[in-house]
Amino acid sequence: MYYIIMLENGEKLAAFIVPTGVGASIGGYAGDASVYARRLARKSRLIVNPNVVNAGGFSGITDNMLYVEGYSLDEFFKGNLKLKPSKHNKIGILFDKSIPQDVMNVHINTVNAVKCIYGVNIGATAVTEEDVGVEFKIYESGISSGCVKNQKTLLEGAKKLIAQGCDAIAIVCMFENSDADNEQYSEGIGVDPIGGVEAVISHYISKELKVPCAHSPAFADYSISSEIVDIRSASEYITPTFLPCILLGLDNAPLLGKEGIGIENLDCLYMPYNSLGSTPVFEALKRDITVYALRDNTTVCNVSPDKISSKIKIIDSSNI
Repeated sequence: MYYIIMLENGEKLAAFIVPTGVGASIGGYAGDASVYARRLARKSRLIVNPNVVNAGGFSGITDNMLYVEGYSLDEFFKGNLKLKPSKHNKIGILFDKSIPQDVMNVHINTVNAVKCIYGVNIGATAVTEEDVGVEFKIYESGISSGCVKNQKTLLEGAKKLIAQGCDAIAIVCMFENSDADNEQYSEGIGVDPIGGVEAVISHYISKELKVPCAHSPAFADYSISSEIVDIRSASEYITPTFLPCILLGLDNAPLLGKEGIGIENLDCLYMPYNSLGSTPVFEALKRDITVYALRDNTTVCNVSPDKISSKIKIIDSSNI
């Protein structure tokens, strides 16, 4: 592993964040915000959350992006941590004990394929001592979330991987079939039913261990669908596992600490139009960092620029 130059003289730094589980019309599905992120990354170094670029067996990540999950993003915006750009992290993969052997075999083949094709460094794998017990739901507000019955077993498993020298943690938990919770998701309507609880999992490990982290769900039914679905959901319907995208993101995810790129280096932040009630927005405004609200990227939330600040600039996604 080696560290890349942080910011060259005059290089700009932007952040493009799409909150998870809020039904964003751009970025609320499966990597559908990637095309916009890639445009921005051609203009400047770009911080993204996994929700922006994760796309099942695909990933929108590029070398000019910094892949940072939600809890660590909040800490970055508060000025509590910095991002140290890194290449070829040693990734530890933690599997939920409740994953059946046939499903596990599919994931092992997936890991080996990603290693072979992309040269991703898998430092170690482990299985939790106990079932994790993930539950998810969509609330009346339309936001998806959930809970983890046994967080402790996740934490202990992740600690073992770090003790083996891993720099980043990929987590794979067993999920029940999610289609019943939002049958219209495949049609590009509504909220990703599992996105919210996935954020709960990654936030917890990142908070406790201060390492790059991302989550991929495992399902008992790993068959590939033959139905035609909305273009924004398509990448999730042609792969038996969503593990490749998080491994590709974590491969070059920045390490977290007290040295590196800080909030003082950030030039601007891009957010959905009506999902502005978050730490990154408030912290950016407090520091006079330009905040752009994408007019055509709407969510189930109701926090638009007029409710936050007249300083927020409203633009269309076609302008990025």
